Amino acid sequence: MKGFLSTKSCSKIILVGIIVFVAICLDIVEAQQCRPSGRVRGKKPPPGQCNTADDSDCCKEGEMYKVYKCSPPISQNTKAYLTLNSFEKGGDGGGPSECDNSYHSDDTPVVALSTGWFNNESRCLKNITINGNGQSVVAMVVDECDSTRGCDADHDYQPPCPNNIVDASKAVWEALGVSRDDWGGLDITWSDA
Repeated sequence: MKGFLSTKSCSKIILVGIIVFVAICLDIVEAQQCRPSGRVRGKKPPPGQCNTADDSDCCKEGEMYKVYKCSPPISQNTKAYLTLNSFEKGGDGGGPSECDNSYHSDDTPVVALSTGWFNNESRCLKNITINGNGQSVVAMVVDECDSTRGCDADHDYQPPCPNNIVDASKAVWEALGVSRDDWGGLDITWSDA
């Protein structure tokens, strides 16, 4: 008596199963990616209203900027882009820090995280470890680098943050041993300390 399924039929069933499995895996990976949640239109800042210290950008009239409610998934070595920010009064960070409503010295290793990583203040006043330039430093999270809004007075007329930013004080850059000429942008990894 012949078997219930021929070899050809079994091969087709296995092939279909593999295709379904791969499709499910791709959907899971895609769901873990962070996609823009919208856009905000740039407004020209009033004269003297956008602080360009530390190479900060000002919004451009009519330009569309991506906004994000999420950030890439966190791991033990989360890839990010380190930027330079002053958390001092009058610095390019704008108002006081979100976590403690205070300003912080540029000599203190503090950071702001993109909205998704900031996670509704759940990382406030907690330390993260930043790895870059062959060095590491521990810094305290004191602020949000807002990925959901920008180009307004509350955000110093700067564009929304990308979703993968660790915005760091000068002390962090110094601790990582980055030459001052190279301050402003660096590929790093970070993790909760």
